[in-house]
Amino acid sequence: MKLSAELRAFETRLGYRFERPELLNRAVTHASMSTPNRDDNQRLEFLGDRVLGLVMAETLLDLDPKASEGQLAPRFNALVRKEACADVARELDIGAVLKLGRSEMLSGGRRKLALLGDAMEAVIAAVYLDGGFDAARSLVLRLWGDRTTQVKQDARDAKTALQEWAQARGLEPPKYVQTQRSGPDHAPVFTIAARLSTGEEAFATAGAKRAAEQDAAKTLLAQLEQKK
Repeated sequence: MKLSAELRAFETRLGYRFERPELLNRAVTHASMSTPNRDDNQRLEFLGDRVLGLVMAETLLDLDPKASEGQLAPRFNALVRKEACADVARELDIGAVLKLGRSEMLSGGRRKLALLGDAMEAVIAAVYLDGGFDAARSLVLRLWGDRTTQVKQDARDAKTALQEWAQARGLEPPKYVQTQRSGPDHAPVFTIAARLSTGEEAFATAGAKRAAEQDAAKTLLAQLEQKK
């Protein structure tokens, strides 16, 4: 199979040349484009999630031999969650080469966090199947870069950390309220408020509700920290 010029350019950004280019083509094909003659990336995404997890588990153990499971787990989650995969996907501009159905294209699929994260995991699986585990591990460590060494000692996501903060003080769980939506239907922008029962709140804006909720929780945690 011959890759398009766009996918050849993507290979260059990825830093990996496929012996079986059909794997890369499948990795960037969303389910909305699947046909009887065209496989989508869902099975690859399933495999890539596991490959990524193994790479990160091994890496974290090597980086901190004395860390407990309780310390390692939140760091691991921070490195493999969909937001982290989507961040790497954006750096590679995977969105530009995603093969999407018309409905996903019109709804801004090239920028959706879930689609980008899934495609990144599918690409990892494609490299694993094409070149083996060592090739996949080398790719992941290079693309994740300093994220592996700079992950915080307590890398819980912000929403989890805020909920635990509230529970420790006998408060109700935080609430997340959409206060505004702007932009066209295919590229909406959401403003979310993270609110505590005591009245403290913080706002954040992002192109996905999940990202806005995390950012609002992070901002509120920072405000609470300043009050100490």
